[in-house]
Amino acid sequence: MNITKEQIDDLNAVVKVAITKDDYQEKVDTILKDYRKQANIPGFRKGQVPMGLIKKQYGKAVLVDEVNKLLQDNLNKYLTEEKLDVLGNPLPKQQDGFNWDADEFDFEFELGLAPAFEVKLKTKKAVTQYKIVADKKMVDEQVERIQKQYGKIISKTEVEKNNEVNGTFKNEAEEIEHKTTLELDKVKSKKALDTLIGKKAGETVSLKTKGLFKEDYFLSAALGIDREKAEKLAIDVEFTIDEINEREAAELNQELFDKLFGKDEVSSEKELKEKIKEDSEKQFEQQADQKLLNDITEKLITETKFELPADFLRKWIQVSGENPLTDDQAKEEYEKSEKGLRYQLIESKILDENNLSVQFDELKEFAKGFIKSQMAQYGHLDPQEEELENIATRVMGNQDEVKRLSEQLMSQKLLTLFKEKANLKTKEISYENFVKEVYG
Repeated sequence: MNITKEQIDDLNAVVKVAITKDDYQEKVDTILKDYRKQANIPGFRKGQVPMGLIKKQYGKAVLVDEVNKLLQDNLNKYLTEEKLDVLGNPLPKQQDGFNWDADEFDFEFELGLAPAFEVKLKTKKAVTQYKIVADKKMVDEQVERIQKQYGKIISKTEVEKNNEVNGTFKNEAEEIEHKTTLELDKVKSKKALDTLIGKKAGETVSLKTKGLFKEDYFLSAALGIDREKAEKLAIDVEFTIDEINEREAAELNQELFDKLFGKDEVSSEKELKEKIKEDSEKQFEQQADQKLLNDITEKLITETKFELPADFLRKWIQVSGENPLTDDQAKEEYEKSEKGLRYQLIESKILDENNLSVQFDELKEFAKGFIKSQMAQYGHLDPQEEELENIATRVMGNQDEVKRLSEQLMSQKLLTLFKEKANLKTKEISYENFVKEVYG
């Protein structure tokens, strides 16, 4: 067998494979002899069927199978030994007049080659690294929510200012029928408040959705519809009152602090606010990190310039799926996947140049940390090492979980690298302003 490569350009090549009879005949003969031993053909005793009949019946299929196996094994071996960084898979070139009755066979495969390029982590323009802070307004609102949540509920006979009103929103035309709790301190519309004040359980009022709440996103939750639809909605809805309650705020005392954080962990309103601020900012850090990762990814894709073997990749996409695609479908699919492919190549180079990898032992420890945090959410704050080990072992036996955790751990490693080496500028911002700036 002889394998050679013809370089078309920097991104495309053709590999030629020449197979002679000596490469496959011995294996084909061995398989046919085994077939002869097992063959049951009427008129012949088992094992006594003439070899000529066996070759006539099975010879071509066995030959094709063995040549294809030779091709696959030796082509993969060649690509590995020659250290060819290929995109997609080798594509066999169509050959007119190919003859399986010949003794020697010549095959050609098109290759799409990965481009050579440099990745500069210090991008031309600095990427914003957000530091989200829990401001006084947010902390005070959280304290107020806690006091409400743990306070007493007092039943009322008619609606008064700042009550909580349980009821059902309804609009037949928009197919809305949703039970909810209407908190009057979140209602913005003075007309709506005037309409509700003084009403009793069993009564129905008509309210306008436009400008009903202080924050627009409250409307989607109240009506049980998605936020995009709620933002466009300007209709009248009926609200039938089921129950009216007043919440008497819980006192900020040691009993409440212990209930929230454990005995004597917090002992004053000042410490409570500090704890809320600290816990909130830890959660915000995850959102800020994800934003940073996304922004650096976009920046690297934009600033890292290289060509791809586009024609080859379109052709490969066209034939690699379960069902072949048309030229237009393959072109559309390539355009959708090109950005992702570019980042895969960029990320692969970053990992290689910075020796970043995920080892089994560290992945298992990462899994334990994830399991421990999950258990803490359900009040199991101090699990035994043996318990963590047993759960982690089960998790590591699930390939889908291993893949998901590996991706999370690698994202953490990339984030650490970017924070060390990328061109960043820090911006301190409140959570409210972060949401407005990032998500509009």
